[in-house]
Amino acid sequence: MGVVNVTPDSFSDGGKFLSASAAIDHAHRLIEDGADILDIGGESTRPGAESVGVDEELRRVIPVIEAIGDHQVPISIDTMKPEVMQAAIQAGASMVNDVNALRADGALEACAKTEVGVCLMHMRGSPRTMQLDPTYIDVVAEVKVFLLKRAQLCQRAGVAAERIVIDPGFGFGKNREHNLTLLRHLNEFREMGYAVLAGLSRKSLLGKITGQEVVARMPASVAAAVLAVQNGAHIVRVHDVRATKDALAILHAVEPPST
Repeated sequence: MGVVNVTPDSFSDGGKFLSASAAIDHAHRLIEDGADILDIGGESTRPGAESVGVDEELRRVIPVIEAIGDHQVPISIDTMKPEVMQAAIQAGASMVNDVNALRADGALEACAKTEVGVCLMHMRGSPRTMQLDPTYIDVVAEVKVFLLKRAQLCQRAGVAAERIVIDPGFGFGKNREHNLTLLRHLNEFREMGYAVLAGLSRKSLLGKITGQEVVARMPASVAAAVLAVQNGAHIVRVHDVRATKDALAILHAVEPPST
């Protein structure tokens, strides 16, 4: 899953692809690099990020979705807002990636009445507050319980299990040890019966381990993606598509992916 941030303040590339033309060009490059899915977002969810209005988020993402919708690569809309979900689906998005796990009023209904896939992510708190001393008794068990409840609620609303992806939410209300524990136990999420997405690319966890700034975290991001796939992830959300694809090609040559 290649990342297209149409935002001025995303932690990894804020402002670089804010204009529609720059975002569209970047999306095309990611497709050429081998992205299987494009994840397009118009609101930063980095720690401390401020929310943006519906109209502004729509202004950022809809032209990009419309421009790349005919390239036969599935498009995911990264949003928490039901209004943006609906407009993006109408514009051609086939997946909703929600860091809030469809908890906003109307979000589940916006997806359940369609055939789109949904990605449900665990987040403790909100982007503005999530990194203010997050605590857990058992991070793996607590995240699994949350995701299972959300997935079951989606199924009761009519979303088929094969349309559901779960994401433990690396960096979203977790400290370094929480994140590493989740990565070590990622297979437990796979055993829940849903597709698993892991998003570790360029995150602060990698900077804390390596001492590298965001712009220099590509090697660590690729290593994290390989570990995530080895530990059970079906989808990895990445900024560096070509490098990740090459690394996973080597992994799969040695260890063919399991079903």
